[in-house]
Amino acid sequence: MGGIYGVVSKKDCVEDLFYGTDYHSHLGTRRGGLAVLGGTGFTRFIHNIENAQFRSKFEDDIPKLTGNMGIGCISDTEDQPLIIGSKQGTFAIVTVGRINNITELVNEAFGKHEAHFSEMSDGEINPTELTATLINRSASFEEGIRKAQEAIDGSCSLLLLTKEGVYAARDRFGRIPLVIGEKNGTHCVSLESCTFPNLGYRFKHELGPGEVVLLTPDGIEQKAPPGETLRICGFLWVYYGYPASRYEGMNVEVMRYRSGQALARNDNVEVDMIAGVPDSGTAHAIGYANEAKIPYCRPFVKYTPTWPRSFMPQDQAVRDLVARMKLIPIRELIEGKRLLFCEDSIVRGTQLKETIQLLYDNGAREVHMRPACPPLIYSCKFLNFSRSRSELDLAGRRAIRELEDHDGEPAAEYADSNSALYQAMVDQVRTRLNLTTLKYQNISDMLGAIGLPKEKVCTYCWDGVG
Repeated sequence: MGGIYGVVSKKDCVEDLFYGTDYHSHLGTRRGGLAVLGGTGFTRFIHNIENAQFRSKFEDDIPKLTGNMGIGCISDTEDQPLIIGSKQGTFAIVTVGRINNITELVNEAFGKHEAHFSEMSDGEINPTELTATLINRSASFEEGIRKAQEAIDGSCSLLLLTKEGVYAARDRFGRIPLVIGEKNGTHCVSLESCTFPNLGYRFKHELGPGEVVLLTPDGIEQKAPPGETLRICGFLWVYYGYPASRYEGMNVEVMRYRSGQALARNDNVEVDMIAGVPDSGTAHAIGYANEAKIPYCRPFVKYTPTWPRSFMPQDQAVRDLVARMKLIPIRELIEGKRLLFCEDSIVRGTQLKETIQLLYDNGAREVHMRPACPPLIYSCKFLNFSRSRSELDLAGRRAIRELEDHDGEPAAEYADSNSALYQAMVDQVRTRLNLTTLKYQNISDMLGAIGLPKEKVCTYCWDGVG
């Protein structure tokens, strides 16, 4: 996915920019970048962060940066920020999202003989450069941003660093959050509000879907009002979002407690202990344990000093190695026990299968699993949250293929937790993972934990409704 962050101040902003961007490291794995505008113009640094943390890669660059306005990015894909010369003036840009019609938009630009693309990565055009090209067609930044958002199929939230200030634009349907914080003489804009407390910011404003604002040293100016349709990604609360962040008024950690409580209310299994698959399953498990009045425990712990989140490495074999190496079992808490685990989700299930076997190898009597969201049966087409190359890699979709013996569009009943087809799919996943029982969160309880009506939350990966 990725994360973006910007600062505008009446004094030097580099320290806040550095740490604010670093607080998005849980969202991306490939590139980190910072751009600052000061008295000598734009200064930019980009580094590969696949094998090292963002902070360690940029510490030597910080003394070389000076300015009162800047933007930063943790990117899961391409190099960012880009510095662009245009008829509106020079600007730096960062984006997060996904452009589904990138080929169509590139061919249109080529057909008008108005563009070339230099920021190629793995033989593909950089989506951020394409977004800049779309913006450059218009006479002003605000008009260009609006038209670019309208042209893009998918999602694109962005920050533009200009001599006027930082333009912040949330994607058209608000799938990706952007929030503004303030402190004396300084404003920041961030995907994650968890950046605020330790940097001294107070929550000021959450951009609505499609809203565009300009942050300057003197304040905030709205350039385009929010639209009426909100479809924020529900998976942000379930898994991707950081526990200290909030979106649309709901804190991530609080939502996960509520999610676990809902799982417990719908369950009657007899177990000895409740546990979470760390880290994102932990809060769901705490909510479950508190509601069920069953002891919470940690039958394995995660070794964090050197091992990253297991979704991060680009190579599947490396991801599997990370998942296996980082979890260390505690046999004394496993042997002879009936264990119930809460997990944020089951995406492919390959790593989870090894984790379950690890529990049995250490003497577990039973292993029950309670994912905090419904089965994933569609690949996200808005945020690139999964590394899956094919929809058929998803555990739910693979189970459907095994049941139906074809790769076509699944029947709608597979997304209905009350249907026989749904139950057959779940049992197929349970059998493959060698679980004693498997029971997913239903979509209404997940939405209830978020606290938003279904029409305001994107549930595409679960039921095909985006």
